Amino acid sequence: MRRLFLFFLLLIFSGPVLAQQYDLVLQGGRVMDPETNLDAVRNVGIKGGTIAAISAQPLHGRRVIDASGLVVAPGFIDLHQHAQDLASQRLKAFDGVTSALELEIGVPDVAQFLKAKQGHSLINYGTSASQVAARSLAFGTPLPAGSILPTIGPATNDAATPEQMAAMEKRLNQQLDEGALAIGMGLGYTPGATRLEVIDLFRLAASRRVPVYTHVRSSGHLEPGSAIESVEEVIGAAAISGAPLHIVHINSTCALDALDCLSLVAGARARGLDVTTEAYPYIAGMTTINSAIFSPGWQQRLGISYHDIMIPSTGERLTKARFDELHASSKPLFVVIFGNSQEVLDKLIPNPLIMIASDGLEGHPRDAGTYSRILAEYVRAKGTVTLMDALRKMSLMPAEMLQRSTPAARRKGRVQPGADADIVVFDPKTITDRATYAHPMVPSTGVHYLIVGGTVLIDQGKMLPGVFPGHALLGPGPWSAYEH
Repeated sequence: MRRLFLFFLLLIFSGPVLAQQYDLVLQGGRVMDPETNLDAVRNVGIKGGTIAAISAQPLHGRRVIDASGLVVAPGFIDLHQHAQDLASQRLKAFDGVTSALELEIGVPDVAQFLKAKQGHSLINYGTSASQVAARSLAFGTPLPAGSILPTIGPATNDAATPEQMAAMEKRLNQQLDEGALAIGMGLGYTPGATRLEVIDLFRLAASRRVPVYTHVRSSGHLEPGSAIESVEEVIGAAAISGAPLHIVHINSTCALDALDCLSLVAGARARGLDVTTEAYPYIAGMTTINSAIFSPGWQQRLGISYHDIMIPSTGERLTKARFDELHASSKPLFVVIFGNSQEVLDKLIPNPLIMIASDGLEGHPRDAGTYSRILAEYVRAKGTVTLMDALRKMSLMPAEMLQRSTPAARRKGRVQPGADADIVVFDPKTITDRATYAHPMVPSTGVHYLIVGGTVLIDQGKMLPGVFPGHALLGPGPWSAYEH
């Protein structure tokens, strides 16, 4: 009888201890949460893929990681990642990214994209519904397999008929039903889209209660068709429709006019419009040489010459003859375009309206080094961005934008009890990008641990083999059109 009594007594007093057993504990790291501004040495307990506790007191776990001297922060969220293959996901992981989404233009087939990645993704993923793909399909020239951009032709240059507009809207609705997070618009790649077409697609987004992510129509100083006019166009469409708007890579599209374009975003926000934007920390962009970006007059519009265009695989700078040859080809070829200045970029990145996104694609160092470069250059070397503000730009601000699409994003971009355990643990003194234009696929260093949904993916600076913890971030689906 006495033994039975002692057994029950042991159960009673061991209950609280058992309740504090976590799957994983990050011990003694500098925990930084950009929403609450917590910046203190704490212990983080993770259970069932969720942050269960943050405490100054010791926590017990099946595994305890010593994070002393390291920053424990929300995993970075890249809203603008084109390359979705495992090689690029690996680069993103070493750059501290736990979620990388294709939202600028989207993919041609949302259901196919989501099915292919399920159970095979290193980090979290998601996509928008592609206006570019829907337009190409409506014109009877669907995008080639593996491509997200059309070559120049009627689908890029012609105005849509009412029947083609109806087909576009039907396709975009289908893609939203299948889990797309937004409508992605590549207006720079479809110059034939009329102003009314743009407004109608913004209205569709508003009716489905999702944002529009857009590459604006054009760049440069020349009027009509300047960068200022292009930003005005989409801000106007957002005002008319009520759809949230995210302008992608304002550093790239607006280039030397980026600060003036950003002032338009600031003015729109000051008057109650839901408009956001992003930048990446490189002076060169990247696109396909036979896209509508290089329609006649591109040198005057973009303010660049043939020599400012480089083939990434060889480093070759183009001549007129070489450009004409490649531009006339039916085979897409990505080229790097040097069209911005470091001075403009250095003024843009610290602005509190700028969140960070990579526009990642194989062949450009931004695919591998965007986030580490912010920490190495703007936080550590130049001191123009505080560490907390850098984390805010790379995690919380993107999560808040995603909240327009899915409530699941409320659990991203934070280190708080109840948040998803998407966490990067890095050394703020050594984290560095190593990718260059000559060698763009070199991973960053300084990330000691990366945790995706509670699963350790990078362990002591090395990626664990055969681990695929990434999950889809999904839009509101078919019900959003009927919610009021």
